[in-house]
Amino acid sequence: MLKKVAVVLVLLCLYTCEEIIAVEDISEMDLTILAPTNNATLDNTAINFSWQPIEFADSYQLQIATPNFETPLQFVEDTLLTGSSFTKSLLSNEYQWRVRAINSAYETAYTTQNLSIED
Repeated sequence: MLKKVAVVLVLLCLYTCEEIIAVEDISEMDLTILAPTNNATLDNTAINFSWQPIEFADSYQLQIATPNFETPLQFVEDTLLTGSSFTKSLLSNEYQWRVRAINSAYETAYTTQNLSIED
């Protein structure tokens, strides 16, 4: 009898602990880009990338490629950030950048934008 009670208590504790450490599913959430806007052409090489924070996200993965992710000649950046902005100096060129939100169990899809830097 005591063994059955112990098993029930252990199972109850595991169930309760699981509820405490449950992680919010962010996989269906959309990440909104603030800047630079899609297809922006800029003459400033110091670019501030920013997006709307997502509730329950722990971090954000930002990637920058030239000219794009389908046929990249170079991955310029691949970084994990805790904030919702990042500044990077880029040379004159065509770029594609993307960002996604991440927590300990889920991630959103990437939101991708195009960007041109001119002299």
